[in-house]
Amino acid sequence: MNQIYQHFRHEERQFIDQVIEWKENVLNQYSPKLTDFLDPREQEIVSSVIGEHLDVRVTFSGGVDDTERKRALLYPDYYEVKEEDFQLALFEVQYASKFITLQHRQVLGSLMSLGLKRNKFGDIRFYNDMVHFICASEISDYLFANFNEIGRAKISLKNLDVHSFIPNKEDVQEMVTTVSSLRLDVVGAAIYNLSRQKIQPLITNGHVKVNWKVVDSASFECREGDTLSIRGYGRSKLTSIEGRTKKDRVRVVISKQK
Repeated sequence: MNQIYQHFRHEERQFIDQVIEWKENVLNQYSPKLTDFLDPREQEIVSSVIGEHLDVRVTFSGGVDDTERKRALLYPDYYEVKEEDFQLALFEVQYASKFITLQHRQVLGSLMSLGLKRNKFGDIRFYNDMVHFICASEISDYLFANFNEIGRAKISLKNLDVHSFIPNKEDVQEMVTTVSSLRLDVVGAAIYNLSRQKIQPLITNGHVKVNWKVVDSASFECREGDTLSIRGYGRSKLTSIEGRTKKDRVRVVISKQK
C-alpha cells in the first residue's frame, strides 16, 4: 500500500483508498463498476492504481474523445465494454439567446442549485450561442422536470445524441519561464503576471485550484503535470520542470489557455 501512496500527495490518499475498494469489488463480484465523473487528475490516479492489473481493466468515457471530465468503468478482463455502459446523456440548453448571454459558471451554478453533485456532470461547452452539457443518464428525468431556469432566464432542455457534443475549441500557448521556487504563489504569480501580494489573497480566499481542487496555502509545492486555475484568470498546466539555471532558479514550461 505504501508503495502506491508514495507516488501521490498526502491529500489524495482517501481517493486512492476508494479506487482500491472499487478494484477489489470488481475482483470479488466479477461485475463492472461505473464511477461518477472524474476530473483528469482523478482519472490519472485510477489508471495508476489499476495499472497493468491483468484481472481488472479500466476504460474512461465522457461522451466524445476530447472531453475533460469522464466516467470510469472498471471491469473484469473478460468483460466486453459497450458505449451504453457509461450511461451518459447530452443536453442542449434552449434559451432566448438574442437577449441573454450565458456563462459556464452560471450554467454549472444553476445545475448545482438543484441539489445535485458536481460529479454527476461532465463537460459544459459553448459555441456561439449554443450551450451543451453532458451528465449521468440517471439524473436525466430529474433535470427535465426541474432544470428550467439559469439565473432569471427561462430555459428548456433538448436531449441529443452524445456524439453531437460541441467540439473542443481550446486555444493553448506554451511559455518558458524561471521561478525562484515551486511554491504555489511563486508559480502562479509568474504564470499570470501577478505580484505575490496580489496572488496570495486569491489563494487564501479559495480562488485558486490545483488539479481541480481548491488549495488555500500559498506555500503549497507545485509538481510537474499540475493543472492550475485562478478564478477570473484562466487555467494553465505546469507541463515540465527543466532543472535549475546558473542563478539557481527553476526553469519551467507552462501550457496556458489563451
